[in-house]
Amino acid sequence: MLSIDDLASAIENSIDSERKLGYDEAFELAKHVLNFFGYSNRIIDNVLEPEDRDAFYMLEDAGILTTEREEITLYDSREWRIHYWLFRREKITTLMSKTKRSAPVSAEDDIYKSLDADMWTRRRDEE
Repeated sequence: MLSIDDLASAIENSIDSERKLGYDEAFELAKHVLNFFGYSNRIIDNVLEPEDRDAFYMLEDAGILTTEREEITLYDSREWRIHYWLFRREKITTLMSKTKRSAPVSAEDDIYKSLDADMWTRRRDEE
């Protein structure tokens, strides 16, 4: 069973650094997506609104979701295609364990490097 926390971690770790998706946003997206799936392994695409489908496509690009289709012959011999969304559990497991890369600290942001070593010692006479 996939938990909201697990899916949120996978979403957070899958989104590139340009989008800056934090854990809280990833958690809300995970909750939203899991509400569609419930206890199922797949859902039919027809239940999605356009905004929801956009989020699903984003998660497909990230490797978290995938699609499949089924063709059914109707009574009048026409073919009917049904599209489904599925979790890629192996990819989610990989993304859950991936640690977020922290942004490198630039030299101008790292003010501590500019301080002398004696600045770190506390002197009794200054108290």
